[in-house]
Amino acid sequence: MIKDKAPGLRLPRRYTRRTTLQIGVAGAAMTLAAPAISQGRADKILIGVPSSLSTPYGVADDTDHLNGSTFAVEQIYGAGGVLGREIELFVPDVDKLSPESARQAIAACIDKKVMAISNSFLFAPIPALDESAKYKCPYVNGNAQRLPTEAYRADPVKYSHVLQTCPAEVNYGWTYPLWLKRMEESGAWKPKNRKVHVVAEQVGYCQTILRALREAMPRYDFELTEVTDIQYPVNDWTPVIQRLKEVDAGAIMIDHWVAAEYAAFCKQFRANPVPDSLVYLQYGPSQPEFLELGGRATEGFCWSTTVGLYGDARGQEYRKAYLDRFPEFEGNMGLVYTGNGYDIIQYLKLAWEATGAPEDFTANVDWIRNNPYRGVCGMMDMRNDLQEALHYPDNGFGNQATELEQGMAQLFVQVQDGEHKIIWPNEIAESTLTPAPWWG
Repeated sequence: MIKDKAPGLRLPRRYTRRTTLQIGVAGAAMTLAAPAISQGRADKILIGVPSSLSTPYGVADDTDHLNGSTFAVEQIYGAGGVLGREIELFVPDVDKLSPESARQAIAACIDKKVMAISNSFLFAPIPALDESAKYKCPYVNGNAQRLPTEAYRADPVKYSHVLQTCPAEVNYGWTYPLWLKRMEESGAWKPKNRKVHVVAEQVGYCQTILRALREAMPRYDFELTEVTDIQYPVNDWTPVIQRLKEVDAGAIMIDHWVAAEYAAFCKQFRANPVPDSLVYLQYGPSQPEFLELGGRATEGFCWSTTVGLYGDARGQEYRKAYLDRFPEFEGNMGLVYTGNGYDIIQYLKLAWEATGAPEDFTANVDWIRNNPYRGVCGMMDMRNDLQEALHYPDNGFGNQATELEQGMAQLFVQVQDGEHKIIWPNEIAESTLTPAPWWG
């Protein structure tokens, strides 16, 4: 049964102003001001939300995820709680690149006896999963990685409680040449040649995307001409841009993940561009600091995400409500984990109300697994051997949806007039691909 129980998205202003958020860098609980829940059980429902609060990377994504989670909790609180109980968020600090930090963050959640864990993503997911397997509360995440879902497929008993609410990163590589083909067919892009040049960072996430792209390329009439390796941190893009100009590919993919470094790339590229090339930046531009740091230099660049706020009526309503709650992000709202964090909390609420027992981990995991839910970021349907949301559009590589409302759409976005605009898939596009400033 598909659940589409859309909660009211607007929060009374008087309630918003009364709400307080208390988060410490080492980890703390998020608590709400004066009780407003209905009569019932007084014990709280604690959710662990491991978040990067002090590292030089990942803070933007996790701030978005935590804000979306907080917003959902506030709405639920204002409507009377869950089963008459208040929700509280426990927020331990985590270093996304550190296996030991990932394990410790999950261990901290277990020590607090949380009833669920909600996390954006970790680049060291397996140690976190292994630690959580000792406890088995619902671990509902936006990891967007195939490694942990393959772990579930290999051992569905050990990892039964791990639910990935978005399609994996392999879809970036598998879908990229399909997107190129669709942009060409639309007439919005007339490639100067059939060459594709990839600049790839060495973290496993980026290398997985590169391998998937290599796998997909033979299906299309484009040629992967060259791969240029980079290593985080990238202090100067000049040598990379020089090589891009020498290869002169019609399509360029920068397979990286750090928004600040993408912003620096855009500035240097705009000063010395590869004429008429379609430039795609892998995921990182979704983070607010990309537009903040890149400014006008970001105009015309494209990017995508396998989980993000749709541009449909429901997505637009949520964006307005979110900005009413967090007005400091007006004009530069994160479009990925702001929605995913919100959706996860709402999904957990539905599970707890259906089972009537937040303490029954197995019952709640089973309910989530068997009841797809359409959130502000699309459909989360994990009834498959990866326990991973289905991907749309169908790129032919498995765990795909053939219709938009059966899966979660990979959103392709272009910066237009200083704003992110969804340009594909067509069903939920806000705009179409427009000529970049360096096109003749």
